[in-house]
Amino acid sequence: MEKLSHAYIVSSASEKQRAEVARELAAKMMCSVGGEAPCGVCRDCRKIQAGIHPDLITVSRLTDDSGNKKREMTVDQIREMSADAVVLPNEAKAKVYIIEDADTMNASAQNAALKLFEEPPQNVSFILCVQNIEKLLITVRSRCVAIKKNAEDEAPSAEAQKMAKEYLAAVRSGDRLKLLEWSVANEQSDSRKTAEFVDAAKRLFVRELGHEQDAKAKKQLMQKIEVLDKCTYYLRVNTGIKHIFGLLSVS
Repeated sequence: MEKLSHAYIVSSASEKQRAEVARELAAKMMCSVGGEAPCGVCRDCRKIQAGIHPDLITVSRLTDDSGNKKREMTVDQIREMSADAVVLPNEAKAKVYIIEDADTMNASAQNAALKLFEEPPQNVSFILCVQNIEKLLITVRSRCVAIKKNAEDEAPSAEAQKMAKEYLAAVRSGDRLKLLEWSVANEQSDSRKTAEFVDAAKRLFVRELGHEQDAKAKKQLMQKIEVLDKCTYYLRVNTGIKHIFGLLSVS
């Protein structure tokens, strides 16, 4: 059986993929059967799959009064995790913390985390989920094993692909009213669906760019890809969904 580290960084552009890899890694650390873990059938594995294991703790950004995630993960959250980490596991042989959006930790939070990674409590491990590993301090990265996943390997949902094709058709029509109507019709989407659509649209536009021969059409596709990149950033800092679709309708 492979020797596991006490700290990992899971890097992927896909939030869903990061979560899946982190959960699989946590199961390896906590599986009670041993051997080629995770077995998938022991009590610990089943509880992890069901999302109810008391020794698998997820640390997420706090939310504001509107229910939106705050831009940064704070040092107080890391200190709270550090205090909890010294408490023995409830059931499993190990305790695992999954830190979502770890690349949003501010400098103070990262320095606090670094102290924890340098001298972790016994049988405690950490999995940092990030979209951009470069936002982590080099000192933090040096204490972790990095796992990079290519989001291209994960196909967008059928719904996201359908939205992307509709958006492409509206763009190619050159009809601003049609593009505005499409945007208004979709601005009630939640952040997850919007992120999936933006990812699917970028893939579609890049693919179309490779086949396009007309110089003017190529330029238009490249401009839209830049706009979609902006949307990805704005989604990460919790810009309102209506603003995202508003940008798509006028840019």
